[in-house]
Amino acid sequence: MLLAQLTLADFRNYDQLDLSPSAGLNVFVGANAQGKSNLLEGIAMLGTGKSFRTSRESDTIRMGCEGATLHGEAVLRAGSVELACAVERSGRGTHKTYTVNGSNVRYAGYIGRMRVVTFVPADLSLAAGTPAARRAFVNIALSQSEPRYYHALARYRKVVQQKNALLRGVIEPDPELLETYNRSMVEAGTEIVLARAELIRALGQQAARAHTRFAASEAFDVVYEPDVPFETPQREVVAAAFETRLQHCAEAERLRKSSIAGPHRDDVGLLLDRRSLAAYGSQGQQRTAVLALKVAEYAIMRERSDEAPLLLLDDVLSELDEERAAAFLHEIGEYEQAFITATHLPGGLPSGAQIARIAGARVETYALC
Repeated sequence: MLLAQLTLADFRNYDQLDLSPSAGLNVFVGANAQGKSNLLEGIAMLGTGKSFRTSRESDTIRMGCEGATLHGEAVLRAGSVELACAVERSGRGTHKTYTVNGSNVRYAGYIGRMRVVTFVPADLSLAAGTPAARRAFVNIALSQSEPRYYHALARYRKVVQQKNALLRGVIEPDPELLETYNRSMVEAGTEIVLARAELIRALGQQAARAHTRFAASEAFDVVYEPDVPFETPQREVVAAAFETRLQHCAEAERLRKSSIAGPHRDDVGLLLDRRSLAAYGSQGQQRTAVLALKVAEYAIMRERSDEAPLLLLDDVLSELDEERAAAFLHEIGEYEQAFITATHLPGGLPSGAQIARIAGARVETYALC
């Protein structure tokens, strides 16, 4: 997959940008606050329909403007696809619309058309942050590659919200309704657990291989830590385990007035030499592990879709030592299309890398490395 053309209008600090990226490695160099991260955010948002930097849609609109538009053309094996994402302010808040080849679609019909893998400084929270950050990582990876997963996740979230309202007393107590919600949680939750179990198993294999290439002396493991323990990843087994867990937690949920059991409380364990990466890993080790995790995400997404996703890397080399940075650059040199931002031109760039400078939300002429 290649991003052949990108247009940003009133997005962040860009009033108008028209860009035709090259295949292979694209490097954007510039001082801070010039638009490097905004550019990568725009590419990612064109693919996923959401910002990786904020949950406030209005933050992406250029100051003084009423809306932002992102438009692009991606070249896939099956042909080209035109995508557009628009964010508009209105009296009722912020509204977002999506189009594919000129036709309006819902978000579920948009995500996955142009797949992206991103790494930004905030992704270090995958190693040392909360379980929510790791669940979000798994969710976006699966939602881009498996439409069925996105639908199950959306259904599950809605049911949990409804059940919590019932437990809090927002609506009248109704044991039959509570049981209905629990059954729906089991149905959708089982789909989620099975998909996560398979993805994390594959992530573990790919990430271990990638990590060996970055740091051969350390062993990196990725393990699924489900809130609902199960013996084997089979539908009947997981569903039965979930039903039992809900029964055991029923009184605690009533007292806490909240759903406390299910995949919304899952975690992903990251281990370095069989010890917690968060507790014992240095900052450099954590960054290397997250890079390996992102390489694994890329490999799995490419394998499952038979289409290489775009790789977006925002200032990822600043804290890597020279040896690990060189190993990582060599790794990404084989990708169909990747985008890197940096404040200074990185050393050891692979031959053929395209270089551009960004200043004041303007992308200057490309140069070949």
